[in-house]
Amino acid sequence: QVQLVESGGGLVQPGGSLRLSCLASGFTFSSYAMSWYRQAPEKERELVAYITPGGSMEYADSVKGRFIVSRDNAKNTVYLQMNSLKPEDTAVYYCRRSRFENYWGQGTQVTVSS
Repeated sequence: QVQLVESGGGLVQPGGSLRLSCLASGFTFSSYAMSWYRQAPEKERELVAYITPGGSMEYADSVKGRFIVSRDNAKNTVYLQMNSLKPEDTAVYYCRRSRFENYWGQGTQVTVSS
């Protein structure tokens, strides 16, 4: 069955960096777009970044120029490099298969605070 497992979250100071990973299994990873979402307390879950099977990328305006999504098809893994982190980036981050399917990881907490 489809499984998505995120890792790499944690506590970081404003201006710092983190790299999230999402290890996929149970499907042909290279054939699917993958996306990263986040959900802050009392807010709706929002799309952060998206990468197609061919490597084209899209970003939310709030993270453009700071976050980079990438994938390693040999490792069945999608990454989210987060730089210049701000307190408003604090959220639980989820990976998802495509933008339309109901396959989600369990989430990883990112807290940006001094």
